[in-house]
Amino acid sequence: MKAKVLKTDRDYKAALAYVERLMDQPSPDEAELDLWSLLVENYEETNSPIATPDPIEAIRFRLDQAGLQTADLLPYLQSKSKISEIMNRKRPLSLAMIRALHDGLKIPAAVLVQESGAPTNRRRAQPISGGRLTVETSPSPPEVTLHVIAMNPPITLGGILLGP
Repeated sequence: MKAKVLKTDRDYKAALAYVERLMDQPSPDEAELDLWSLLVENYEETNSPIATPDPIEAIRFRLDQAGLQTADLLPYLQSKSKISEIMNRKRPLSLAMIRALHDGLKIPAAVLVQESGAPTNRRRAQPISGGRLTVETSPSPPEVTLHVIAMNPPITLGGILLGP
C-alpha cells in the first residue's frame, strides 16, 4: 500500500487495517510500520482530538489508580469540608491546592487549572469481568460517560473496545 496523507474516514480505516496486517507479520518492516502509525496518529489528532479531562474527574481517576479514598486528599486540600465541597463541585480548587495535588498525586497542573464542569450523577463502580465500570450522566449537555478501569482482557461494548 502506498503511503499518503489520510484525508477521509475511508483512508483512515484502510490505514488501520494495513497497520494491523503489518503487525500480524512475524517480522514487520519497522520503518513502514512507523510511517503508517504516524499517519494514523496524525489523522486521529486532527479529526478526533482528546479533550483535557475535568479536574474533579482527573482527581477521582488518580485516586482510583492509586487505590486511595477521598479522605486521602486531606494533605492536599486541608480539611474534610473542603474535600467534600471540591469533590461535589461547590468550591473551586485554589492555587495552593492545585500545586499540592500536582506535586503529591502527579496530576498535570494544566488539567487542574481548568474550571470544573457541571455536576454529574456518578454511580459507584460496578464489578465487571476483569475490571470495574463506572457510569456518569450529566444533564447539560446531556451525555453519558463510561469509565472502565483495569479491563483485562479488553471487552467490546456497543462496538467500542474497552481496555488496554
